[in-house]
Amino acid sequence: MVTTDHEDMPVPGEGLGASRVPGHWLLARLGKRVLRPGGAELTRWMLDALAVGPGDRVVELAAGLGATARLTLSRGPAAYTAVDRDPVAVAALSNLAASGTTAVLAIRADASDTGLPDGSATVVYGEAMLSMQPDPAKRRIVREAHRLLTDPSGAGRTSGRYGIHELCLLSDDLDPALATRISADLAAAVHVGARPLTPSGWNRLLSAEGFTVTARRTAPMALLEPRRLTADEGLVGAARITGRALRDPAARRRVLEMRRVFRRHQAHLGAISLIAVPHAPAAP
Repeated sequence: MVTTDHEDMPVPGEGLGASRVPGHWLLARLGKRVLRPGGAELTRWMLDALAVGPGDRVVELAAGLGATARLTLSRGPAAYTAVDRDPVAVAALSNLAASGTTAVLAIRADASDTGLPDGSATVVYGEAMLSMQPDPAKRRIVREAHRLLTDPSGAGRTSGRYGIHELCLLSDDLDPALATRISADLAAAVHVGARPLTPSGWNRLLSAEGFTVTARRTAPMALLEPRRLTADEGLVGAARITGRALRDPAARRRVLEMRRVFRRHQAHLGAISLIAVPHAPAAP
């Protein structure tokens, strides 16, 4: 069993009004706990594909409010470390507790520079964070994941696995001008820079930083659609989120604007999860 008082936990961005707070924290303020583009279903697929188990030392980058952490801890890894740069998120993550022998740690650090030792993880994953970074920052974060998974002796760690769950532009031959417009519309709606890649673009990023992709799945970007909301949050949770939005005009306007943008670009905007392993070391 994994426990945390996540209904009443503080949410990052509390000091900002509904018109200014980043979209994901606004949704969290309204009570939404699943903030991943492919929903809980794609997160579960990622964890299944990563085969998280009792022998694993897991590092989650930009762990947020801990929704995925609870799923991971239910699988009983040997150790779980949450990394986030927001002090409010780290405080919430520090309240996570797991049964059994899992060692749980939450640290305040950037995903591109965790301060954790080389080769200290067997599984690293991150969700809904690379999409919000410019390309150089994307590369630094993926490079950090590779470092955490790689044996410092230089022999490599073939059992190490890396998972991402991100926004995705569809399809691989998408007009660059349209891709730029989608990114601009997303940034304006969610108040955070949004720079998703195509499926091939995500694959190239991982390959360039030392990984081989072994599995991939895509899903619709339906974060604010009623069916996905109910699937992710349950009937009671979905009703609670809707009721809070209805009572807060500024929040309601933001949520509706985000949903309009998602629907406007639904033909070219999705979610993707990739599983990758470090490249095998070259033969001498």
